[in-house]
Amino acid sequence: MCVIWGVPYLLIRVAVRDLSPAALVLSRTLVAAAILLPLAMRRNELRPLVRHWPALVVFAVIEIAIPWVLLGSAEQHLSSSLTGLLVAAVPLVAVVVAATTTGAREHLSGARAAGLLLGVLGVAAIVGVNLHGASALPIVEVGLVAVCYAVGPLILQRYLAHLPAMGVIAASLALTAVIYLPIAALSLPHEMPSAAALGAVAGLAVVCTALAFVVFFALIGEIGAVRATVITYVNPAVAAILGVLVLGEHLTIGVMLGFGLVLAGSVLATRAPAPPRGTLEPVSDPA
Repeated sequence: MCVIWGVPYLLIRVAVRDLSPAALVLSRTLVAAAILLPLAMRRNELRPLVRHWPALVVFAVIEIAIPWVLLGSAEQHLSSSLTGLLVAAVPLVAVVVAATTTGAREHLSGARAAGLLLGVLGVAAIVGVNLHGASALPIVEVGLVAVCYAVGPLILQRYLAHLPAMGVIAASLALTAVIYLPIAALSLPHEMPSAAALGAVAGLAVVCTALAFVVFFALIGEIGAVRATVITYVNPAVAAILGVLVLGEHLTIGVMLGFGLVLAGSVLATRAPAPPRGTLEPVSDPA
């Protein structure tokens, strides 16, 4: 997951050179839904979703529809590496949401509080180095993406975890595509996008969406929603490396130090609490 979801920032940056953010979301979700819907129908995984359509719609909007268009909009102005590094704040947001949401309260220990503080300082360092002479709007858009990516898995775990994963993924992508059909129609390109843009859309749809969501749902089922977001420990680094190597983007020492603070803060904020004294840690099955 860290590798698969470290790549999209590069591909989005390439695609939005020729496509509007809305057109990119539509293209990405249409292709991915076309891949996954037949599989979900063949497994009879769509029928159980009918009674849970309100939660499904909310999940699709929070996890896909809003953050993907915001990412496309932000990356029209920000580098892919900077965008990926800012999204590293997702675990920090997830901890705050889990600690304050009714029914998902988690004890905020001193170590977790210190981790949140470190993470906030790291984000502030990353933003402070890059905001000079630039608009704050793209930074705010990425911040909203981080909030959505933190809330989405919690909605999934609380309201949709008992439903077939393939059906939830396919239906969410199809719903998002339907939402963006009239929106993207107003901003379709007047000429054929470049081969690079088309390749970026294909990679986003097949690998970073269809395959990625199947793997991500399995990860949430294995370790839970909050700790599943710690994939952002590594995927921002993947995004940064790809941005530098492929697109020639530049990373400053200040940005990397800020990312280090975010990483350290996320580790502290999301680490599992120590077991009570006199009890044994559960041992997971190596299989």
